[in-house]
Amino acid sequence: MELLLNERETPKGRLVSVCDADVLGEEFENGDVSLSVDPEFYDGDPADEGTVVQSLANCTVANLVGTAAVALAVEHGFVDEENVLDLDGTRHAQLLWL
Repeated sequence: MELLLNERETPKGRLVSVCDADVLGEEFENGDVSLSVDPEFYDGDPADEGTVVQSLANCTVANLVGTAAVALAVEHGFVDEENVLDLDGTRHAQLLWL
């Protein structure tokens, strides 16, 4: 699965977005919750797992969409499985380092 990684510096720290390439531009819902995988926010450079893990370790905030992207964050201990949202065929998680 190809992962797309976008990193930006903000006044509050490094913001990282990671998504599975096949969900870019898609919209997902689950009851009252909806998510648009907006290319302006999520589109980035193709990245291997090691690059994504390093980026997550150095970010302040991260948004992750897609089965592979979220699984990678869970596998490496960045996100707890119980905090992952299932949205109409994909997964979404957020990470905030305090």
